[in-house]
Amino acid sequence: MFDTAMAYGQIIIADLILSGDNALIIGMAAAGLSPELRKRAILYGMVIAAVLRIVFAVIATTLLGIPGILFIGSVLLFWVCWRLFQEIREGLERDAQEAMLTAGDLEQGYTGAPRKTMAGALISITIADVSMSLDNVLAVAAIADGDKQILIFGLGLAIVLMAFAATLIMKLLTNYPWISWLGLIVLLYVAGEMMFRGFFDINHGVGPLLGLVEGWEISKSH
Repeated sequence: MFDTAMAYGQIIIADLILSGDNALIIGMAAAGLSPELRKRAILYGMVIAAVLRIVFAVIATTLLGIPGILFIGSVLLFWVCWRLFQEIREGLERDAQEAMLTAGDLEQGYTGAPRKTMAGALISITIADVSMSLDNVLAVAAIADGDKQILIFGLGLAIVLMAFAATLIMKLLTNYPWISWLGLIVLLYVAGEMMFRGFFDINHGVGPLLGLVEGWEISKSH
């Protein structure tokens, strides 16, 4: 029961702090469009991000059961933590908040005749969303550890937050920076635990797989 509550708590924090990238890219791309195209660009951008999260979640859930992948996933998650650390120092939340507010105000940003097509904006958003969605899914999948209920909750929450509360979240993270640092600590803990299991687990660890250690039976219980 405690493990399950911890997992839900970790996912909420991870979803909050990892929503900044998407808000920044979608906001900046939409702000460069003419006013009549902005709302559609924001909507389509969020739909693309939602679809990518679902696709990556299915792939990640399947791959994490392959011996050795858990360790590789932990290395990638540490890379996500490093990127997040740099973003917190550079004040990404403030930039993301301004981008979303600019895109939402039809009198700000670019207001002339269309100079950038909707297709061009969506291509930019999709390319950026690939890595950002992967970051989010990797963190959620690591925390869920095969529990589909927790995984679905994490993905659903990420999509809802991105669709309905992106600007609010950016404002919250800007006003209370400690939330971002708390989230980074949570992700570092998840990555460390994932790496430990990815190396020592007798069924999926690289240690037993390569004959470096005998391995232990390490599994989470939800």
